[in-house]
Amino acid sequence: MLPECQLFGTLGCHLCEIAEAEIMPFVERGLMVELVDITDPDDLTDVYGLRIPVLRRVDTGAELDWPFESQQLVAFLR
Repeated sequence: MLPECQLFGTLGCHLCEIAEAEIMPFVERGLMVELVDITDPDDLTDVYGLRIPVLRRVDTGAELDWPFESQQLVAFLR
């Protein structure tokens, strides 16, 4: 079973759009991903502003910073 995740990013971030596309095949296989805008509602810019996009596992709190690719995602989701 795939863990639930959050993808931290913001509107207009082209790297975030690339990360979403990289994650999409996993979503199609059942991965639950909540898109979290770092500027709303809680301002997370200080934490993630220079790191986005960041994929975070809800169950463990582990984070995977960009850049990442499919092989890294597979290992991260295990």
